[in-house]
Amino acid sequence: MKKLLVIVAVLAISASSFAQVKFGVKAGTNIASITGDDGEGLDSRTSFVFGGFAKFELSEKFAFQPELLYSMQGAAGSESYEGVNVDVTMKTDYLNIPLMAKYYVTEGFSLQAGPQVGFLLSAKFKMEANGQEEEEDIKDQMKGVDFGLNFGAGYELDFGLGFDVRYNLGLTNVADYDEADGKNGVFQITASYAF
Repeated sequence: MKKLLVIVAVLAISASSFAQVKFGVKAGTNIASITGDDGEGLDSRTSFVFGGFAKFELSEKFAFQPELLYSMQGAAGSESYEGVNVDVTMKTDYLNIPLMAKYYVTEGFSLQAGPQVGFLLSAKFKMEANGQEEEEDIKDQMKGVDFGLNFGAGYELDFGLGFDVRYNLGLTNVADYDEADGKNGVFQITASYAF
């Protein structure tokens, strides 16, 4: 983690020496799922994402935007056991650091891509059946670090308001056991404001 923070700091300092810098906040909705065998039978979980960013405008066409986001992810589903309907929810919360490159196709409209590292903050598995609810902490059954790639597009208005649509393709098996096959997949819609 220290190496990653040093790399981000060096990139930010280097970029700031020849770029205009804007800071901002963003918030929105995650539609998260688990792909692979471990996610079979589970649907998406809708939750929230929020945080801040720094945008380094390198030219009229290019910008570099590191972000720090609190992201609620996981999956949800419903199954029937012996005639009893059981709702399950896997809730995972991450501190994500996307490092986004932005290419402006036209004024205000950008295509975006970049890597992301996520640090697991909490993980819980909840079951509900017949009005009864049970929740278990599963953080020690999950990997603490998740790597992914982001792809998306955005539009920014002159006065600082912006909108992004992004997909995070998880590259890491998030469960910490042999033969794990479950990766995060998150579709994200956010609104932002740059100062």
